[in-house]
Amino acid sequence: MQNAGTEAIAAALRDYIHAKREETGYGGPVDLVCHSMGTCIARYLLEVLDGGAQEEQVRLLVGIGPPNNGSAMAELFNDPDLGPEVIRSLAGVFVPRDYDPNDDTIVQEFRPRSRTVAALRAAGTRDDIAYRIILAANLTATPAFFPAFDGRTWELAPDGEWRTTYAGDGIVPHTDSYLPGAGIDILPRDPGNLARNPEHYCHTGLPRNPEVVARIMEYLANPDAVPGRVSPEEV
Repeated sequence: MQNAGTEAIAAALRDYIHAKREETGYGGPVDLVCHSMGTCIARYLLEVLDGGAQEEQVRLLVGIGPPNNGSAMAELFNDPDLGPEVIRSLAGVFVPRDYDPNDDTIVQEFRPRSRTVAALRAAGTRDDIAYRIILAANLTATPAFFPAFDGRTWELAPDGEWRTTYAGDGIVPHTDSYLPGAGIDILPRDPGNLARNPEHYCHTGLPRNPEVVARIMEYLANPDAVPGRVSPEEV
């Protein structure tokens, strides 16, 4: 759905789920496993479009590296001073070589002060859904974790200044992902995994990371599995 906005994609996800229910005859709760902004698309469906009626039956929502509070990277892309150099660093790695953030609907809609992020914040999470967030951190400060930024992740500090941190996956800092009350796992559990396969823990590698997949399977088998920690109430 290239160039489609958040609400249109969320509505399409709803239609897809309904079509699968009709095809299979299954009427019970489903689990959603999402990566990056896909998590926020699913949340927009469940919390904004369906938040009042709560007709969509979802047992578990797992988000892998989600920008729940808006994307610092989306904002950085639009920064007149830092944006052009950051985009050049990511060209061919995370964005196309001719990338223009002004043409990217989803990036514009997930800037931290956007109406889309404000709608999610106002709606809040649902009590009938278990939320789990899986994140990565560069525990060993390994540059190969995400070479474009020397192993760090750009983050928008509370004072509005830009800084870099090892508490992120190269694209999404942990502060973007926190969701009040959600269970969080920060991987790898063994820092030695970063020495062996650092690239597996960057943002684009997480969906195929064996440790991430194993943790997701644990949650699918048992949504009550205890997460590593709980997201802070205030970000």
